[in-house]
Amino acid sequence: MEFEVYTFQNGIRLVHKRVDSPVAHCGVIIETGSRDEKDNEHGMAHLIEHLLFKGTSKRRAYHILSRMEDVGSEINAYTTKEETCIYSTFFKDYYRRALELMSDVIFNSVYPDREIEKEKDVIIDEINSCKDSPYDLIFDEFEELAFDGNSIGHSILGEEKSLKSFTREAILQFIGNNYHTNEMVISSVGSIPFEKLVKLAERYFGNQPARLHKRAESFTDNYKIFYKTVEKNTFQVHCVMGNLAFNIKDEKRYALYLLNNLLGGPGLNSRLNMSLREKNGYAYNVDSTYNAYIDTGIINIYFGTDKKDLKKCTGIVSKELSRLKNQTLSRMQLLKAKKQLTGHMAISLEINENLMFSAGKSMLVFNKVDTLKTVTERIELITSDLLVEVAHEIFNPEKISYLIYV
Repeated sequence: MEFEVYTFQNGIRLVHKRVDSPVAHCGVIIETGSRDEKDNEHGMAHLIEHLLFKGTSKRRAYHILSRMEDVGSEINAYTTKEETCIYSTFFKDYYRRALELMSDVIFNSVYPDREIEKEKDVIIDEINSCKDSPYDLIFDEFEELAFDGNSIGHSILGEEKSLKSFTREAILQFIGNNYHTNEMVISSVGSIPFEKLVKLAERYFGNQPARLHKRAESFTDNYKIFYKTVEKNTFQVHCVMGNLAFNIKDEKRYALYLLNNLLGGPGLNSRLNMSLREKNGYAYNVDSTYNAYIDTGIINIYFGTDKKDLKKCTGIVSKELSRLKNQTLSRMQLLKAKKQLTGHMAISLEINENLMFSAGKSMLVFNKVDTLKTVTERIELITSDLLVEVAHEIFNPEKISYLIYV
């Protein structure tokens, strides 16, 4: 069965796939993230995500957390650069309970001053924990440099100075400016009939007043190649190489997903894993990541190695990038690469929670959910010549930047 979609009068959309499972997954994805923060609001979206569980007009924090936990279920949330998500995993009989609770924390949270100050300290500890992890920190710093002058480059966690300045009034103003009903999607994967789910969601979400907003693209390409070395006194050298890439609506993104998977995806036979780890033993952790945003994108290649092997590793990575630009994949190589990518996608979407998140994100961006068959057909259209073209555009050595922790 494919996804079913319904739009309430206030603009909130509902997307659902009925599956035969005793466990259901449901989340509300809001198109507000760290990139929506102004210069004096760094960390605001993430702080609000924490505070959603700290009290509503009818529940205290303990009662919010216990509402799902008491029936063996859970409620959680996350913040990214472009969205905030509140979601729940529960036994299939508790859809009403989950929807009512998510509606309550989204629309009725009161943001008590005492809880605001407490969560500031919690997040500052989270920021310090990230600073203790070079692997986490280096990606944040690389994106800040690559997205120079754009809010999308800011760390999701924010900064201690700005966090300490936030007041309840500032939080409410941010919500008023950024939480809009036509930029909210309820995404569900579970055994409930769609008609019943629509009635429940109507009760708890459809009756909210409409708050509509038309999002404008705000990215300005200020990218300038950089080569930066930072003293971190770590046991390993940590290195990120990368470049800006295609946005989430660019048709060439499929070719880049394929190249990225071939280069340093999760497969142990990825080119970087084979050349850096298996063949030479230079690195334990090595991967390549492509993140596509609404109006831009970024691709990162990461590895950690001994200081004495840094130059050898960067040389090997550059050689692999050159291969992608100058050596056309044979018919068999291309077929294997496509099968591997579609296989990874199919396995990921076999997990119903992943399917719920993916469908919600797709509805936010495209107002539809493509089936795995549709995506596979698009991947099948990729040619070896297109891969070479994309590799020349993205892996041009004159556009590759470096950030190194030594």
